[in-house]
Amino acid sequence: MSAKWLLFLRSFLFAILTHLAAFSTPIHKAPALNGTNVDRLALLAIKSMIKGDPQGLLTSWNQSSTDFCQWQGVTCSPRHQRVTHLNLSNRGLSGLLSPSIGNLSFLREIRFSSNSFSGAIPPEIGRLFRLQKLSLRNNSFTGNIPATLMNCSNLQALNLGSNNLVGKIPDSIGSFSMLSFLALHDNILHGGIPPEIGSLFRLQELWLYHNSFTGNIPATITNCSNLQILQLGNNSLTGKIPDGIGSLSMLSILALSDNILEGGIPPEIGRLFRLQELYLFNNSFRGNIPAAIMNCSNLQVLNLGRNNLVGKIPDGIGSLSMLTLLSLHDNILHGGIPPEICRLYRLQTVSLSNNSFTGNLLSIPPTLHMLDLSFNNFGGKLPSLTNGSALRYLGLSHNYFVGSLHNLVCSNGVNAIESVELGYNQLSGVIPECWEKWSSLRVLYLNDNNLSGEIPRTLGSLPLLQLLYMRGNMISGSLPSSLMNLSSLKILDLEKNNLIGIIPPWIGIKLTMLKILNLRSNNFYGHTPNQLCYLSHIQVLDLAHNNLSGNIPRCFNNFSVLSGIETNLEVQFSFHFDVGFLIVGELLVMKGREDTYGSTLGLVTLLDLSSNNLSGQIPSELTTLHKLKSLNLSRNQLTGEIPNKIGDMKSLESLDLSVNYLSRELPMSLSGLNFLSSFNVSYNNLTGRIPTGTQIQSFNESSFIGNKLCGAPLTNDCVHVDKPDTTSDQKEDGGSHKVDWGLIISIALGLIIGFWGIVVSLMLNRSWRITYFRLLRKLIKV
Repeated sequence: MSAKWLLFLRSFLFAILTHLAAFSTPIHKAPALNGTNVDRLALLAIKSMIKGDPQGLLTSWNQSSTDFCQWQGVTCSPRHQRVTHLNLSNRGLSGLLSPSIGNLSFLREIRFSSNSFSGAIPPEIGRLFRLQKLSLRNNSFTGNIPATLMNCSNLQALNLGSNNLVGKIPDSIGSFSMLSFLALHDNILHGGIPPEIGSLFRLQELWLYHNSFTGNIPATITNCSNLQILQLGNNSLTGKIPDGIGSLSMLSILALSDNILEGGIPPEIGRLFRLQELYLFNNSFRGNIPAAIMNCSNLQVLNLGRNNLVGKIPDGIGSLSMLTLLSLHDNILHGGIPPEICRLYRLQTVSLSNNSFTGNLLSIPPTLHMLDLSFNNFGGKLPSLTNGSALRYLGLSHNYFVGSLHNLVCSNGVNAIESVELGYNQLSGVIPECWEKWSSLRVLYLNDNNLSGEIPRTLGSLPLLQLLYMRGNMISGSLPSSLMNLSSLKILDLEKNNLIGIIPPWIGIKLTMLKILNLRSNNFYGHTPNQLCYLSHIQVLDLAHNNLSGNIPRCFNNFSVLSGIETNLEVQFSFHFDVGFLIVGELLVMKGREDTYGSTLGLVTLLDLSSNNLSGQIPSELTTLHKLKSLNLSRNQLTGEIPNKIGDMKSLESLDLSVNYLSRELPMSLSGLNFLSSFNVSYNNLTGRIPTGTQIQSFNESSFIGNKLCGAPLTNDCVHVDKPDTTSDQKEDGGSHKVDWGLIISIALGLIIGFWGIVVSLMLNRSWRITYFRLLRKLIKV
């Protein structure tokens, strides 16, 4: 064997021995974390980012406790002791959701709903491939829906509703092939509804309402044949209801309300035999109500209000035997109410207001809780209610009902009614004394009819009454003392009647909850009672066009709302009932015109004492009403000057002091009323210059005429009177009007010096004395 081969063999054996030695040497590695340690550390990381825990839920989550499967809200698998369920719902927790949640790789269910979590949803959730249910509903999460979430292909239920999420629904939403529940409602999502949703063949519930989605409802939605609930309301969707909607045979709730949908209501909705609730209100649907809808025999709710529907109510409506709610308000429907409606014994709510329905109302089904027929053309006499009536709300205003109130008011079935609206009809006669039966009444509208006689004494037996409207009738007499029992009253409107007598002091003492007191255009006389100052919650006080006399009470500064002490104002006056709610409106005179204030009535603040016989000065205390928006004291006999601090009433939008006997100058502080849009001080005895200010100069001359005012906006400029220049006069008359002490002193010194100069010279010089006396003798002889 050659030397070369020996060398090769030696190297080969050496390599083999080296490898054997390497495999026989033990390797020292860092110990790896097992799965349970990973879960434990992830849970502690989640806890570290939760800042608020009012119920102490996470107290058990601590470093010293190793058995994290016993921690509250944590559920582990029995075999591997890995976290599978995390339920922290309804615990008041606040803070951020840690990205470490993505390390809980065995998680199948996350429930964090109804807390106060904020920040973004961590994209690390997309690593949880076993996740089946994720509920983060009713928190304050922000940002986009993480695109990584679509990696959770086993997800069956996803609820991110009631947060502050923005952006669009990811187009990859179609990858959730197992998804049966998707809720993204009550967020700030926008863009179109992706057509990929049509790939979710297992989808049973889709909740997307109350976002800002635009565009059409994707036609692919009809591929979701298992869909039971479709909620797309409160968006900005346009176009028509997709063709093929009738193929969603499992649908029980179809809610497309509050969008901009148009076209006709497709008759194929009548193929949805399982449909229980149909909400299409507040869109732009037109045409007739399809008769095919009457095939939906399981229908319980039919709400088609606020559209442009025409025609009549289909005669087959009697076949909807399960119907509990029928709402067709605010359309262009006409004709009568089909008699079959009276056979729908489950029917509880009927709203047909703001249409052109006609006919008489012969009876009211005893099962009804709410009946609203206002703003139609119904006529005839009022119906009666029989014993056992469940009626809570009756709205018959703005129709042509005639005759007496007796048939309704004295019925036996009125004890459950909470609100009755009979205003703007042609009802006549006296108001009957049957109100002790109305023990549940909270709202009563009898305004703008032809009712006469006196206010019934039994109206005082309604302890829950909060609104009483009787304006625009021919009611006479004085206010009965029984009304002082209405301690819950918030609005009392008796305007435009023939009421007489004094304003009873008990109004201020007993009716302390009043927010609106309107006694305008009656024949009340006497002084304005100081007791009205106890109405600390008052926002509107209108006593105009009566015969009140005496001074304006100085205690009006006790009005805590008008002065700004009470700041908790309702934007709208609304009353909630079991069957719905009522937004209260009021017809008020502001800025010289009469307007109806509805949804903003709670923001109106008004004090009107005009067209009376009030005298004396304007109390300076009125200037403390810093939240008052309208002040009208015109057409009285007020004297004195306008309070200097009237500029402190910074909220004033309307100020009318015209036709009085006010004098002196306009206060300079008027220039600081920056919100003033209506102003009148005409026909007083005011003098001087109009204060300079942006708002004051914007009014025309009619706001100032009948005074001795000058300056813009009037055409007569204020004449500047200069002081007379007496210097020239003094020069002309020799300064006789001014003592010149310098001249007097000079003359005196000259006399003294001249006199003594002559005397001294004569005494010292003999020749001067002889010459002086000779001259003097000659002058005497002459």
